[in-house]
Amino acid sequence: MSLEEPEPPTADEVGVTEDGLDYDALEALVSEHVIDRESHVNAEALVIRPDAVQDTLSALKEEAGFDHCSAVTAQEYEDRYESIYHLKKFDDPTQQLSVVVPTSKDEPVSESAEPVFRTADWHEREAYDLVGIEYDDHPDLRRILLPETWQGHPMGKDYNQNQPQVVTLREHVNPLAEDHSAGEDSDTMFVNIGPHHPATHGVLHVKTVLDGEQIVDLDPDIGYLHRNEEQMCEQSTYRHQIMPYPDRWDYTPGGILNEWAYARAAESMADIEVPEYAQVLRTMSAELTRIAAHMLALGTFGLDVYGDFNAIFMYAVRDREAVQNILEDLTGQRLMFNYFRLGGVAWDIPEPREEFFEKTREFLDGLPEYIEEYHNLITENEIFQLRCIDTGVLPPEVAKNYGATGPVLRGSGVDYDLRRDDPYGYYDELDWDVVTEDGCDNYSRVLVRMREVEESAKIIRQCVDLLEDWPEDDREIQANVPRTLRPEAGKEVYEAVEGAKGELGIYMRSDGTDKPARFKIRSPCFSNLQTLPEMSEGEYIPDMVASLGSLDIVLGEVDR
Repeated sequence: MSLEEPEPPTADEVGVTEDGLDYDALEALVSEHVIDRESHVNAEALVIRPDAVQDTLSALKEEAGFDHCSAVTAQEYEDRYESIYHLKKFDDPTQQLSVVVPTSKDEPVSESAEPVFRTADWHEREAYDLVGIEYDDHPDLRRILLPETWQGHPMGKDYNQNQPQVVTLREHVNPLAEDHSAGEDSDTMFVNIGPHHPATHGVLHVKTVLDGEQIVDLDPDIGYLHRNEEQMCEQSTYRHQIMPYPDRWDYTPGGILNEWAYARAAESMADIEVPEYAQVLRTMSAELTRIAAHMLALGTFGLDVYGDFNAIFMYAVRDREAVQNILEDLTGQRLMFNYFRLGGVAWDIPEPREEFFEKTREFLDGLPEYIEEYHNLITENEIFQLRCIDTGVLPPEVAKNYGATGPVLRGSGVDYDLRRDDPYGYYDELDWDVVTEDGCDNYSRVLVRMREVEESAKIIRQCVDLLEDWPEDDREIQANVPRTLRPEAGKEVYEAVEGAKGELGIYMRSDGTDKPARFKIRSPCFSNLQTLPEMSEGEYIPDMVASLGSLDIVLGEVDR
């Protein structure tokens, strides 16, 4: 028997057992800061002091391996405010932990998580803007979705929606008041890029500072499309009224993928089991949507890089239209699908089924030739390569720290995909691969999307084969869901799916009624766009435009 001391546990082993996470060990790791503990639907939550956020998150990140701050949810109760940091691991996103930070109503101030997770910068600004929580040590705590002149916090309980929001001209901030110069001898110049509508991304304003022709500072100004979709969902019923809203977040289309994010969260909260046949229908329709979204991303990226209405855009729209024709046959809609229902889908394959399967297979059979055309037009094009290779570089650790996900993260070589790593639907029963590229640049992100189209086609073909052979008596498209859902009061859940643009998550809290007390949307575009300054500083404005296009953002989802 050896008397040598055992090796100390690695970061990934702290709090981990064969049966999953050991929440007692995680609590012990930060016990000096913990004041309570809660049970959420898929994860325990540690309640900590508001002055111990950085120490707690640092320990959980460095010693327990929670390196992904997926989202930050802010909310107000009758007696307190609360910030929730939803933590995961990039190596295993099924290992989840929430860190809850309560503050008093009189002084809603807690420590900022930004020094630990860069992605908390924008998330905490949104919490301040909409709910009214302030964060000490935050590097730039100001409004992010609403104008600086806005009066009050619209998701606060004491918000007066009838107060006037028109202010006098002298109260408006003059963007040219400071020229951002480093001194009298500096050549820096402040340039407004926008607000305009670049390609189909949405209305965006980028405040840019140039030194000569190079970018030295960049600040995306968002919020022009903000509709407070979260509050709309809080005023709608779980069972019937919320589902039409997700189609309107990512309208490119990402609708069915958005619907699945809400469905997954609501079904977890209400313990709804989706029939296997409906899971196959969901998986097929989601991957058709992913192809349509990636085709549009490819076409608009051509517009961003080449700067005119060219063959690349027209080819991509041609193939997107073919996918939308199939989706229209299946759902009855071309953009706002509203196809998912809690517990399943709205309806089965249209009759005659053989025609639908034949039309889908015909598209899949022609796809390899289309992909080859794109490589001839785009990736092998010398101008395209000059514009994209080694521009918009986003190192993997930087991408992870900002909470980037989807093709943006996989284009930086990080092998992370919720379809495989946190399985849902029918993905774990099918043969397909996660696509990554190690270039970390604009070129790699384009390659990831093009290769993901091929993987989506593999998934769809397998789903078609399964659906075609499925016994007619076993084609159950919906579970038996109560007409009115009233989850137990105090129940909280955070669930996410792999959207076309990355991790799309939903947090909900129930108060025992048929409407959620809090509904929070974790937009992948919101976190991905936050990486733009990292990708652009030191480069030229045309490179920044290419980097923005490579992120494939949609401002309807950024702003919500």
